[in-house]
Amino acid sequence: MKNLSLKLEESIFDETEDILAEINKKRNKYINEAVAFYNKLYKRKLMRNNLAAESAIAYGSSLEVMEEFEALEDDLNFLD
Repeated sequence: MKNLSLKLEESIFDETEDILAEINKKRNKYINEAVAFYNKLYKRKLMRNNLAAESAIAYGSSLEVMEEFEALEDDLNFLD
């Protein structure tokens, strides 16, 4: 485990303390779970962004291939 000094806005701290009192959970465990959840959320967001960028690249390549096939088909039809 790593030690961490953390500064929270007072309103966030107060809200967290109220929730902790209700759910009877230690602050450290709660913050660890919250950061783990946030990390998963951002990993998914980054993955979605990377997939969108890669899809855009693949789409461009697919269009080029399709245009080449159409040109080839036109050339073959010309021979008929």
